[in-house]
Order: sequence, then structure tokens, then C-alpha cells
Amino acid sequence: MSKYLAVFKISFAQEFVYRLNFIMWRVRNVLQIFLIFFLWDSIFADPGRVVFGYDRAKILTYVFGLLIVRSIVLSTRTIDVPGDISNGDLTNYLLKPVNYFKYWFTRDLSSKALNLIFAALEAMLIYFLLRPPFFFQQNPAILLLFFLAVFLAVVLYFLMIFIFSTFPFWYPEQAWGSIFLLFIFTEFLAGGAFPLDILPPLAQKVIYSTPFPYLLFMPLQIYLGKISFLVGVKAVLIASLWVGILALILKLLWSFGLKAYRAEGR
Repeated sequence: MSKYLAVFKISFAQEFVYRLNFIMWRVRNVLQIFLIFFLWDSIFADPGRVVFGYDRAKILTYVFGLLIVRSIVLSTRTIDVPGDISNGDLTNYLLKPVNYFKYWFTRDLSSKALNLIFAALEAMLIYFLLRPPFFFQQNPAILLLFFLAVFLAVVLYFLMIFIFSTFPFWYPEQAWGSIFLLFIFTEFLAGGAFPLDILPPLAQKVIYSTPFPYLLFMPLQIYLGKISFLVGVKAVLIASLWVGILALILKLLWSFGLKAYRAEGR
């Protein structure tokens, strides 16, 4: 346990080494929130308007919730895994008494901790600048379910990143292509641009059959009370099922990948 705590501390400090990358990530998030905020604020200019089951307070809470939940779920250092595999650096970890998955999950947690701190500060700053009406969830059971959904989303995204990171085992020269593809799908299918329940029912049904909605959309739906407690429990159970499925897929891909691994560059 102590070695992973050391990894957490070192990784947290390393986040400040790549200042430009960190600043650009935070600036991108804030600009996205501003754009989405003003879009929905103009649609809900009339305080009494209700569209797609959202009033002004709930839709703006969704927008600000994205800033916080995205900082926890989608911030990651695991995007460096494809580079480890393609250039042969993975060998260094395989020879050390450290679990490669736990190592990267710990690094992810350090990144999420730092991003959460800044996201909270940014949310407070934007709130005092814009003074939007907010919906505050006060039901302890729903809040507990929300935090559980966010935790499962963190694990889900970690597994998804790792699954897409196995691609370089077979095609080392294409290390980043698969990760880039995942980012594109995630932003749209996870509800990062708009709430998924404004889409046609058929499109919703297709998207809900994937793990993506359980990254951002479902946790925020639970918090907003847009779905009942029982439906929220069902969503958490489905997310748990996806964790099990993706963990099994990753285990198989990793096993096959290590057999194909050529340690190129080493």
C-alpha cells in the first residue's frame, strides 16, 4: 500500500511539471461550460419554461455538474499506456514488483484529485460571475447513489482507456489512434455536450445499450432526481455489470497482448 501512496504523491507533483497541458485541459473544460451554459441559458430565458423535462435550474445544474463530474471521471494519466506499449517501456514495469493496473489507477487518482480541486474553484468562480439558479439535491439516499455512480464511472472509464490502449500490442505504430477515437465517442455518447434524454427514443435506446451514458449522464440524472430512486439503482447495477464485462474483456486482451508483445525499442 505504501508504494502506491508514494506513486500517488509523485504523480500529483508531476502534474505541475506539464503545466501547459494541465492549463489547456482546464481552459478547454471552462470554455465548454461557458458555451453550453449560454446556449441553454438562452433557450431557458423564460424562468417558467420546461423543455425535455428540464426547467432552467436543472439544466444549468446539469451544465455545472458536467464541470465537476468530468474532472473526476474523464481526467486520466492512463492515456500514456499506449506509448509504454509501443516503445517498449512496458518491459520496465513487468520486471518490477508492482501491479501495472494498480500503478496506473493510482496515477489516475492523483490526476483526478488535482482536477477536482481546480474544477471546484472554477465552478465557484463561474457561479459568482453568472449567478445561475441551481438545483441542490438534499435526499441523502440519492446523494449516496450519485457518489456510487460516479465511483463506478471512474472505474468504467479506466477500463475503457486500458482496453483501447491494448491496440499497440498488435499495431505499435498506431499507438494513439484508438485513444483519440475513444475521446470522440465519449464526449458525445456520455452526455458531455447535452443531456442524452433530449434525443429521439430510438437513439436513446441504442446509446443506453453501451457503457458511455454511465460515465456522465446517468450520475447527473440521479443527482437531479430526473429518474426515480429505483431506476437509479438499476442504472448503478447496469454500470456494475459493465465494469465486470469490461474487466473480463481487458483481462483477455491483456493476456493475448502480452503474448504478441515484442518490446520494440528495448
